[in-house]
Amino acid sequence: MRPNGPAIRAIREAQKMGIRALERTTGLDRSTLSRIERGLIQDSAEPSVRAIAAALHVQVDAITREEKT
Repeated sequence: MRPNGPAIRAIREAQKMGIRALERTTGLDRSTLSRIERGLIQDSAEPSVRAIAAALHVQVDAITREEKT
């Protein structure tokens, strides 16, 4: 899956959630979350993206980019 890092960061900040809270909620490492938000990780495992979406209370397609085939 291709996470949309800027969308993830915007949603997280709009919800007044810190990256540490997202780390605790998802179980993902803070540095990994930061790299996803900055667009340094272009592909991520589906469970990770689903965990982020669940933590932010949004649909998966709100935080992903369409895959190019």
